[in-house]
Amino acid sequence: MYEEAVRWLVSQRRAGRARGAVRLRAAWVRLGGALPPTRFVHVVGTNGKGSVAAYLEQGFLAAGVRTGAFTSPHLVDPRERVRVGGVPVSREALSDFAARARALELDDPPAFFEWMLAFALERFAAEGVAWAALEAGVGGASDATSFARERVALTVLTNVGEDHLASFGSLEALARDKAEAMRPGTPVVSAARGRALEVLREVAHARRAPLHVYDPKDPLFALPVPPALAGAFQRVNAALAAAALRLLGFGEEAVRAALANARLPGRLDRRRFRGRAVLLDGAHNPPAARALAAELPRRYRLIFGAQPHKRVDPMLELLAARARATVLTWPLPGPQRGFAYEPDPLAALARAAAAAREDEPVVVTGSLYLVGRLLGSGFLE
Repeated sequence: MYEEAVRWLVSQRRAGRARGAVRLRAAWVRLGGALPPTRFVHVVGTNGKGSVAAYLEQGFLAAGVRTGAFTSPHLVDPRERVRVGGVPVSREALSDFAARARALELDDPPAFFEWMLAFALERFAAEGVAWAALEAGVGGASDATSFARERVALTVLTNVGEDHLASFGSLEALARDKAEAMRPGTPVVSAARGRALEVLREVAHARRAPLHVYDPKDPLFALPVPPALAGAFQRVNAALAAAALRLLGFGEEAVRAALANARLPGRLDRRRFRGRAVLLDGAHNPPAARALAAELPRRYRLIFGAQPHKRVDPMLELLAARARATVLTWPLPGPQRGFAYEPDPLAALARAAAAAREDEPVVVTGSLYLVGRLLGSGFLE
């Protein structure tokens, strides 16, 4: 029953339809739902959203409040996207929701992401969730999570990068869309820079939303303990979460616990395969690839697979330059730029591991879907 529910849910595609909350709103009425009393921290931005959400979730848990989290994508099981008390929801709950959603037979049904958000809101209401991290998918105004904007107590707008740029036409337009997540009078924390930050300042001023911009010298962003998540770039993500918790009135113990206890599989995730070191990271755009490159050793074997609509060339140019060998794999549909291609990710990993020297890790990156496929295989230690 659960497997059939998952198959139906993931088959619900947007298929070129406009993003937004319109379909979710119509389905929500039919489901008879009411928004939960949960107070949300809305996490928007190009990179770092999952990390910030992971820190926030641990901070809420440490404060002793009933805690929820809605994040995406999942790595192995869709239930990873909806957590209550730090634990993924039950199979039975998701199966029941899918059956009710399917029975509606809507003319313009929500896509998978929107259905999972509706499910999350239902669970938060049913289980009395007081505080939750709500991670946006793409954009601000154009994201289905805007449906819950009236319950947002604070917005974290991590940064504005180049991902999804083709959908918006310019970085400024992308920044304006993300800035639409700001609510009048509601505080915002951000590490955006350059023209994107100028846009955020304009929108925040117009909406009288207090904007707090990341500054490592500002006590609001202080890190009382080192972040648990690996990577130098995590200091910024951790600082944004710490600032959010402080602005919401959570104490320093919650901040410390948030930084010390956060866990996020698939991001600088160190594993082993057949005796070889493997580093998995879901970097899926050029800024994330640059951050990953700064963490890599001098030599490594690269397995790279990205969704075809992503900016593959600049990521490959950066990551393959220092790799001793590169193998492309799924979700790329075929070989590119003369690199070797193996459609089966596990076969690609086996090929790289067999060729790697003792001091050469195998780096797997380009897509969290690729990372999830390998983690779900059961062959990594």
